[in-house]
Parts: sequence; structure tokens; C-alpha cells
Amino acid sequence: MTGTDRAGSGGSGGPGGAGEPGGRTVLLGVRHHGPGSARAVRAALDAVRPGIVLVEGPPEADALIPLAADEDMRPPVALLAHAVDEPGRSAFWPLAEFSPEWVAVRWALEHDVPARFIDLPATHTLAWQAADDRAGDQVDDRADGRAGRRAPGDRPGTASTDVRGDPLAALAAAAGHDDPERWWEDVIEHRSPGEGDALAPFTALEEAMTALRETEEGGEGDTALGRDLVREAHMRLQVRAARREFARGVAVVCGAWHVPALRRPATVAADRALVKGLPRTKVEMTWVPWTHRRLSRAGGYGAGIESPGWYAHLFAAADRPVERWLTKVAGLLRDEDRIVSPAHVIEAARLAETLAVLRGRPLPGLGETTDAVRAVMCDGSDVPLALVHDRLVVGDVLGEVPPGAPAVPLQRDLTRIQRRLRLKPEPAERELELDLRKETDAGRSRLLHRLRLLGVGWGEPVASRSTGTFRETWRLRWEPELSVRVAEAGVWGTTVLSAATARAETDAVTEQDLAGITALAERCLLAELPEALAPVMRILADRAALDTDVGHLAQALPALVRSLRYGDVRGTDTGALAEVAAGLAERVFVGLPAACAALDADAAEEMRGHVDAVHTAVGLLGDARTPDHGDLGSRWRAVLRALSARDTVPGNVRGRAVRLLLDDDELAPEEAARLMGLVLSPGTPPADAAAWIEGFVGGGSGGGMLLLHDDRLLGLVDAWLTGVPTDAFTDVLPLLRRTFSAFEPGVRRSLGELVGRGPEARGSVTGAGSGIPGFATGLDTERADAVLPVVRLLLGRHPAPDDNDLVGADT
Repeated sequence: MTGTDRAGSGGSGGPGGAGEPGGRTVLLGVRHHGPGSARAVRAALDAVRPGIVLVEGPPEADALIPLAADEDMRPPVALLAHAVDEPGRSAFWPLAEFSPEWVAVRWALEHDVPARFIDLPATHTLAWQAADDRAGDQVDDRADGRAGRRAPGDRPGTASTDVRGDPLAALAAAAGHDDPERWWEDVIEHRSPGEGDALAPFTALEEAMTALRETEEGGEGDTALGRDLVREAHMRLQVRAARREFARGVAVVCGAWHVPALRRPATVAADRALVKGLPRTKVEMTWVPWTHRRLSRAGGYGAGIESPGWYAHLFAAADRPVERWLTKVAGLLRDEDRIVSPAHVIEAARLAETLAVLRGRPLPGLGETTDAVRAVMCDGSDVPLALVHDRLVVGDVLGEVPPGAPAVPLQRDLTRIQRRLRLKPEPAERELELDLRKETDAGRSRLLHRLRLLGVGWGEPVASRSTGTFRETWRLRWEPELSVRVAEAGVWGTTVLSAATARAETDAVTEQDLAGITALAERCLLAELPEALAPVMRILADRAALDTDVGHLAQALPALVRSLRYGDVRGTDTGALAEVAAGLAERVFVGLPAACAALDADAAEEMRGHVDAVHTAVGLLGDARTPDHGDLGSRWRAVLRALSARDTVPGNVRGRAVRLLLDDDELAPEEAARLMGLVLSPGTPPADAAAWIEGFVGGGSGGGMLLLHDDRLLGLVDAWLTGVPTDAFTDVLPLLRRTFSAFEPGVRRSLGELVGRGPEARGSVTGAGSGIPGFATGLDTERADAVLPVVRLLLGRHPAPDDNDLVGADT
């Protein structure tokens, strides 16, 4: 029986019942995202010429169908539905160029035939999602990241032995195949259009699905089955309505699993009873760009396919698909500097054909071409083959949506800014270097920081190759789900600027941690949100005044100082920020000595980190006097002296204080050697002495180089270490190992060589011929000035007027 005959054979209650008016109803069961199904749908529609095309999808999107014909619409795209009151609750219906539903919609638009979506409305689907979330039970289509659509029998979370869970596997097993994908390629994807009856493939698939559904099991507790029955009842009602309206007949394009249910006799009253009283929520819909990678099953998409890039190629390359595919692969490998010639392509094509014959396949499939590429073009290696799979078999194609598509105001503003800044969303990950001295790059930085405040993680800041504060490096990657995040962020404002400002103000009120508020202030400066910065700073000042924990204050200070530097680069007025930072620093100075008393080992290590952070922050603040806080630099050095002299302060904190004073030339080398000698005297417990050494030379602060070039300090450490009693050595060894393991390998090796030479030989090596071991007789200012032009170039600054003279003198 042909598909045409079967279309009119349903009972009087079915959608194709003979007792109803209208022409014939053709049910075209497909596999979502199947290029073979897509070609068969086009051929069937050309043959049947229906009066209307009905497609599985949310009816709320009917008004969006004409946009599919827009010249700026380029699949893959997706219909996005989100709850108006809760934009984060959303569902996607992805469509690729090779999706049968997309082909059906485009055919209808090209032939001036109405097209409608007939699946259960998204208003019910999203309400079901809300109910599932409240019940803590993620079921049905919520699990695969979309709603209302499923590949034939695809049901996430169902065991593979369940027919409803994977009907293709059941059909493949019945045909003697152990690979459902390969079986589907052989019987559907490799079938050329125009071979016999255009409806024959749909007839055969319908008969197979009917047989499978006769084995379907499910009880009253099967939520997925119950919702499928509701969806199918709604589809039958829509098909009946279309038959009454269009005398030329109806063509229905839906998942093959649903075709037997749409054919099944059912009364109108029974169907209406199933869809009556469903939960509702107000929704909005639009088109959004999608990617091939998100169509991949590996990305977590329940109705996904293994190889969207390969399927797109099969759909686009109707003639000689294998040869054209291998040519693509060769081009990709050549771009990666691999030697691939036309002879490789020819030999790979021959091998793929041979493998198909040996395996009894009608045409070479992805398995045969992959094996041929591995053997001929990749020399048997899977490393370049992984690149082929990632770039071509899956791919990073990103669709485009026309500007006229409905969108929340925030999305429209974002699109406008992206075009102005020439910052196009791309699915592939890439690094973006920004020079904040350039207007366009500064605008890009502002946009990316504002989006991060809104929770739209398009870009992630990474360590820059430049040390200048005028440089930023971002890692960008646009994911389709970010469209949902933009819609969700629309509650904060209609523009990126207003939304980021409102979000920052709200976060400042709700943030309880002082360090979190200072980090928010830093982000406000980076995003250039002056209207948000003022309230954030007021809240920061209030919280800082009430917080008595020195650790919290020390954690908050570095973020404020970094903000001052960033504000300086961007030309932002940071006067209020500088005042708060200075006040915070003053409170740290007062409370730090007392906070360092009576600490255990872990707390002492944490406090040492706070001391380092405050020292760096004070150095960045500079020695400038503020009207209310005086000279912060000199006051901080006084705090360090107090820490270095108190016996109640842990050894690693005292050692670090001495080291910081020595680095800033606030402590003479002889005094540092005297303090170290006191600590390493026999009267000090070995564990305390080891902690002092760790604070002095540990923590990656360049202590290894200090020991390498100051023979006196190295001699003190060497003499103390050799004199540690045997019973105490095992106690201090872990601490010393941790300290010296942080040094660079070359530094450790040089230290070992110096220690091995003995005290007499060390003096001649490190003394550099001066009277003071490890130091020259004086500072050679002429040699120091010679490097200034190069330093300025590295920092990106303009040369000083006398740089050329210095360079000339040096050369």
C-alpha cells in the first residue's frame, strides 16, 4: 500500500478519516536533522503539492515562519521560547539546513503555500518544565536542552533496550546491524531522490514504527509517555482543522515515532479531553543563531546527531559526495602544514570505495571515509584525525538571524554595539588582544566587562602577554545558550549600559563579603559604569567601617588598588576610590601587628599572604600623601619594622617583613644578616628558624637569587642547616623542602654548586671583586641609563627626549 493510499485509510476519528471533508493527508515521518529525510521530504512535497504544510514545532512560532525566507537567515538556527516572567526558563527547537522541518518550511514559502507548527504550544511545555523543577524531577525534553521535539523514539534517560528510548537501534538490530547510525545511512541517507515512488520511504518507515509502537510499554507513572500522548492528541486536532480549511490536502512533517499515533483512530472529544486543563505560562519566541557543535549528541543534545558537519556535506553535495569530502579534508590538513597531495585524495577515494564493497554497503559512509583518511592522509595517526573530526565531522558553523527577528531590547542593543565595534560572535574559541589606548579596543573591553557583570560569559579574561595595564587579553567563544542569558538579563534594562549598571547596584546591596564588594568596584571601573560606582563605593565604605577583621580588610585592599590603576588607564575619576583605599590601608596598618600574634601554622601562612598583598597594594598606591591619611608608604614600612622585631609574630611573617624591607632598601644588608644570625642562633628552636627562612626567601619572591648573590646570607643559612641536630632535622626538612622547591631549577643548581665549593671558593664567585661579598663597590648609573630606551619600548611608552642620545652612546 502506498503512502497516498494509507493517508486516507484511517478511521473516521483519525485526522485522515474518510468521513471528514478535505483532500488527502500525507504523513511524512522523518528523523530530525537527517539529510536523507530532508531530501525525501522535498521530493514528496514536489509530488503531492499539498494545500498546507504542517510541521512539528510550537504554534507560537507561526508568525516567525516568513523570516525563514529572509536572505539574511542562514541555518543552523533555532526557535527560542522563554517564559516572560522568568526568561531563564527556555526551550530550543534547532533547525539545520539539512533538517526535514526546515526544508518543509522553505518549500512552503517558495511555493506560496501556508505553513504551520502543530506541536503542543510552548506555553504548556515551559509550564511543565517549571513543574518538573519544583518537583526536582528533570524529565522528558527538559533533559536534552529543548522542548516539544524528539528524534524518532529519542527519549533521554531511557535504557537502550527500550524501544521508545531508541527505535533506530531496534530496527537496526532487526535488520542484523549492530550500528544504528550505519544502518540508517545505508537505508535512508544513501538513497538518491527520485528513485520510484516519492512516498515509498515514508511508507516503509511508518510500517516499521507502527510495529515498534505495538510493543510499547508504559504505566500510569510514565510521565514521558503521558506527555507524548498529550502532544499527539494536540497534533491530531490541528491536522483535522487544517483538513477542513484546505481542500487541496495536508502534508504533515513530524518525527517518525509520532506517525502511527497520528494515523490511529481517535475521537475529537477524546483528544480535546487530553489537552484540556494543561498548565500555562506566558512565553515569547524568536529565532536565534545555532551551531553545528550544539547539534552534536556529544554536546548533550538528546536529539542530536553524531556528525552534523558530515550530514551538512551529504545534503549539499548531491553528486560525488565522497570525493568532495576528501577534498575538504585535504584542504584542512594542508592548512595545518601537513603534506597532502591530489594523489592522496585519489588513493583515499579508492580505498573508501573498496572498504564499502568489502563491508557490503551501497556507498562509502563516514566510517569508510574516516578509515581511508586515517590510512592515506594521516599516516595511521589519530592525532590529525581528531582535528578532522572536530573541524569537519562536527564543525563550528554558526548560523545567522535577520535583524528583523523579534528580540528583547537588550539583544537589539547588544547587536548594534557588536556591529559598531566589529566584534562578531563566533563559535570557535579565539584570543583577542586589546590595546586600551585605542578607542575601538577600549569599547570592546567595556562591552565584554559589562556582559560579564550581566552573567553573559561571551569572553573570559586571561593573562596577557604584556605586563602593561593598557593591555587586555580575552578568550572569546559564543555559545547559543548565551542568547538565553541575554534574554534573562533583559530584566535589568533595555541597553547593555543600563542593565549592567542596575545589576551592579543590586549586587552591591546583596553582597555580604567585603572582598566581594571591592571586586565589584573593580569590575565597575573595568566596565566604566560611573553611575553604579558611586553607590558601590558608599556601600564599600560602610562595610569597611564595620568590618574589624584585618584579614578581610587585607583581602579587599588589593582589588581597590588595582581598580585605581585601571581607572587611570581608562581616564576615570577615581578620587573617591583612592580615599576609600587609603582609609582601608590605614586600618590594616593599625590592626595588623596585633592580628599576627598567637597564630598557628596555617593561619600564619595565610597572614604572610596578606602581608605580601598589602605591600604590593601600598607600592601601587605610591608614596603620595593624601589629605586625611598622610604618607602611607612610610607608615607601612614602620609596620613592617614592628613585625620583624616582635617575638610573638610567627617566624614566616617576621622573615617576610625583613625581606620586604631589604628589597625596598629600608634595611641595610648588614642589619638583615644580623637579624638572620639571631634567628639561626642555637637558642632558637629549629622549626621557628626554618619558618623564618621560608618567610625570608620563600613564596616565589626571588629569594633564591638573593641567596645566590649574597654570600653572607647563604653562609648563614648553610652554617645553620649543617648545625641542626639530627633529631630536629626531620622536623624542619618538609618546611625547607617546600621553600627551596619553589626556586627555579637553574637557581637550585647554582646554589648547590656554591655550597659544594665551600665558603672560601664562594667568596671569589659571588663577590664580584668588591669589598662586600655579593655587591659591587657602587651603582653604575651610566650602564643603568643605557637600558632605559629598551624598557620604555617594552612598556609601550614614548621615548624620552634624551633616549636617542643614550642609545647612541651605548652603541
